[in-house]
Order: sequence, then C-alpha cells, then structure tokens
Amino acid sequence: MSQDRVIVIGAGAGGLAAAAELAAAGREVIVLESAATVGGKMHQVRSGEHWIDAGPTVFTMRWVFEELFENCGEQFASRLPFHPITTLARHWWTTGGSLDLHADPQVTAADIAAFSGSADAEGYLRLCRDSGKVFDLLKNTFMAAPRPNPLSLAARIGLRKLTELRRLRPHQSLWDALGDYVLDPRMRQLFGRYATYIGSSPLETPATLMLITHAEQQGVWVLPGGMTSLARAMQHLSESHGAVFRLNTTVAEINADGGRVSGVTLQSGEQLKADAVVFNGDRSALATGQLGLEVTNASTATTNTQRGLSAVTWCLRADSAGFPLSYHNVFFDQNYPQEFTSLFNEQRVPERPTVYVCAQDRLMLGQPEGPERLLVLVNAPANGDVVDWTLEDMAQVTAQAEAVLADCGLKLSLNSATRRTANPADFAHRFPGSGGSLYGQATHGLLSSFARPGAKTRLPGLYLAGGTVHPGPGVPMATLSGRLAAQAVLAENAESRSIKRPLFQPAPKSS
Repeated sequence: MSQDRVIVIGAGAGGLAAAAELAAAGREVIVLESAATVGGKMHQVRSGEHWIDAGPTVFTMRWVFEELFENCGEQFASRLPFHPITTLARHWWTTGGSLDLHADPQVTAADIAAFSGSADAEGYLRLCRDSGKVFDLLKNTFMAAPRPNPLSLAARIGLRKLTELRRLRPHQSLWDALGDYVLDPRMRQLFGRYATYIGSSPLETPATLMLITHAEQQGVWVLPGGMTSLARAMQHLSESHGAVFRLNTTVAEINADGGRVSGVTLQSGEQLKADAVVFNGDRSALATGQLGLEVTNASTATTNTQRGLSAVTWCLRADSAGFPLSYHNVFFDQNYPQEFTSLFNEQRVPERPTVYVCAQDRLMLGQPEGPERLLVLVNAPANGDVVDWTLEDMAQVTAQAEAVLADCGLKLSLNSATRRTANPADFAHRFPGSGGSLYGQATHGLLSSFARPGAKTRLPGLYLAGGTVHPGPGVPMATLSGRLAAQAVLAENAESRSIKRPLFQPAPKSS
C-alpha cells in the first residue's frame, strides 16, 4: 500500500525529525501539535518581560543533528549557529569544596587531583577511556539502529567486541562501577548524577550509562537562541521540504479501518485521512485509551513503578551572591543513595535534594549586572496523576532547595514575584499518559534498555517516536527515534517503489 500522506502527532524532537525525513523523502507530511510552539519539552516560559528555557539546557551529540540535516540536503551549521562550552558544569557540596568539569579531560584531571587526590584523577581518565569504548560499541549497534534484543545486539557488536563490552561490567550498576574508578564519595555523586539525565537512579542503572561521560566530552554547546532555536530549525527544515504544521491542534483519536491506521480525528471534530501516523508522545497515552479505543493494543504502557523521574522547576530572574555561577551548576548534599530511595521507593522529594541551576545569561554576559535568568530544578517522583501538588507542597520543596543552596554558600531566593513554577502534576497534564515523567520508563536493570518498544506498533500504519521508545530519552535520542520511525514508514512499502534511499545516507542536495 502506498504511504503518501503521513500525519505526525506531536512536534517534539522525535516528531520533528520524522517529519523532516519523511518530507525529504517525498511524502506529504502534516504535523499536528497541541501547543502554540514546536519543541515539546524544549520550551520557554515567560518570567516578567523575559523568556527562559524551561526544559533541556544541554546540547550534545551534535553528530545526530548534522546527519539529520545532511540527509535532508542541508548543512546543520548553516541553519543554526552554536558555540562550545569550555566549562561543562560547576559542582558544589554542602560538605565543602567545589569542582569544575572542563571540555578538556586533562584540565579536569588536574583539578580532580587538587580536589580529591591523584588516584581519583587517574581513575577519572580511565573512566574517560572506558566510557569512550562503550560509546563506540553502542553508537551504531544500539543508539542509531532499530530496536535490538540482547541476541541481535550481540550479533551487531560481534564476538570480539562483545568480550570487550563484558570487561566493562554492564551487569553492574553505574554506582557500583564508579566505585572502581573514584574513591571520593563526592566524585561518585558527580558522575552518578548522569543517571538522572535519563530519569533513573545510579544505584539501578547499568554501568553502560557511563557512555554519557564520553558524550559530553565530544562537546557541549550553547545555542544563542536557547534550545527552542533547535526545534525551530528542525521545523524549518521540514517545511523546506513541504511539511505542513498545524499548531494549537489537539488530536482526540487515532482512527483505524480494516485493521490498519486510517487517519485521525481532531478535538474540533475534523477528520484527517492518512496512510500512516507517527505518534510522538508518551506511549502510555495510547495504551490507556487517551487517543481512542482503536489503538489501545498498539503498544504497552509504562507502569507507575517503572516511570522515570519528574521534576519541580522554578524559572525566574533573581540576584545571587556567595560565589560566581557558571552556566550549568549542581549543588549536592550528603548521602546520595538516600535521595533515590526517597524518589523511587518513598515517592517523595528528598528533604535534602540535589539542586541544578542553569544561569542562562552567564555565557553571553559573563557576570550579569542585576537579576539574571535562572532555571532551577530538583528531581521529583512521577506521581503527578495520583498526587495533588498543593501550594504547601511547593512551599516546602522551595524551602528545601533554598536550604541546600545556602549550605553550599549560594544566596538565592526562589520567591521572585515573576517566577514560573512547574511540578509533576503540571507535567502530567502537559504530557498525557506520562504521570509527569519526563523520561518515560526508568532504565533500571541490565535488560531495561531492551524494554522500550521500537518504532513499529502492533497496529499496521502506526509508528512511535519520542523519549518513551527506543533508543530512549533526551533530545539526541528522541531525534534518533524520529529518524528510525521515518525509516520504518519508508521501509514498509519500499519494494513497491523504484527509488530507495537508506535513512542514514545523505539525500541529494536541493537546488
């Protein structure tokens, strides 16, 4: 069956990537987005007269976007300027001490030697080498490949390299593995925090997640217009190939006819026919009937106990004092394992949470004069569909976050008159089916990475993209999921077409 019209539901990173690939391949593409802007979790909020990035703040794995744009006949750098960050993050502890991570591992190693000793500096350099090996082994065999199972992944890696991967102890938790590299508990906290990038606990995430260390060493960049400029660039790439975007448009149902997707019904009652649909939303929204009864069996839901983390966020302009902030700043308390017991077992924000502060004016202005734009975040359980977050709850978490900041030496009030806050209940409302999780299913246990569904669903013509499906959460991974969804759409009827273009090869340059 010809698949000439494809509807993409959701203009997050996965939906945008799928739309670009499909439009470049000659399909008629309609993107339906319930919000007023594209980007999904890449979004901004207004604090007074100022706009603040309120979602992802880290731009990494640039190769993902360069390949996407090249495959659509354009150069990423010509669409979107970017600037490298030399100080990746600044870390502070209530027990004392601070440490910067740098783009240059040798500079970081020297700082670690002064901070916690030469043994940890040497361990850090070993971690860098081993994380690079993991990244190289999994880049094309897992991240950029259709959903594998353990056997197919082993076949892709090959026997010799599989033995090398086993030497890196994927059966261990990230937390346990880090103990073999660094001795200072503060260093273990620092690198264990990478598990939260995918909404998980370092105590339960496989050690292979050390690859995030290498992903950051490949480069971290800042986009002058914020992360939302990346979403707009992907939108413009899609539109340049004919994709049509309909914003402020909510899909009520995905329709099926004769055991196959046939289109969608909008909340307004309008019906749109389609040969294929790419759903870029939380996969649980399908399984729980929020897109109609005809698609409830197309995919499985993430159970409440499987959900990755949510967050409480504050976007505000404020003055800070005590020490100079960098762009990315992390403030740690003691007893990191207890934090994840609170989040996952007790389903509550810990009394002494780790606090992340993104000082969004620092890179361009250095030391701003007067109030500066800040995104402040603490992790929270994804219980926004079952727990009411009251004003008292928010006041308590605000006080807890401020106390950790103060004990680290930073004077900062989160009670600005123009602040904008969000909590798990807000995220649950914004992302149906998620319960407030910003990452889909937590990556806990050796086989957890294989538990996410691939692009194809049980219903012919319906495909999945986004952070709740393979290869996982995060802007680069969600972008890869969109490319894989487009590949699956194009592959379904490839035999009936005379022109076949592999997904990960450049498209002809447009004139």
